[in-house]
Amino acid sequence: MSRLSFTLSKALSGGRRANGRPGSREEVLARLLAKRAAAKNAGLKDLEAQLREQIVWSLPVRSPEDDATGGEDEDTLDHRL
Repeated sequence: MSRLSFTLSKALSGGRRANGRPGSREEVLARLLAKRAAAKNAGLKDLEAQLREQIVWSLPVRSPEDDATGGEDEDTLDHRL
């Protein structure tokens, strides 16, 4: 690797906020949605399908009982559609 390539690589790596780790669940979902849109625009159907599965898994779904009580315990979240 040339010195210029190494310098550029190091600058890009150092410039990434939190080393690319998402700060919240919402950020994870936003990234997945952007990647899915890019895959769709590129015509990558298999990749888009994989990303759709990840998006569905990442969405917390409340049960009807939670809506009635207004509670949101981690144990009551259902990740299925």
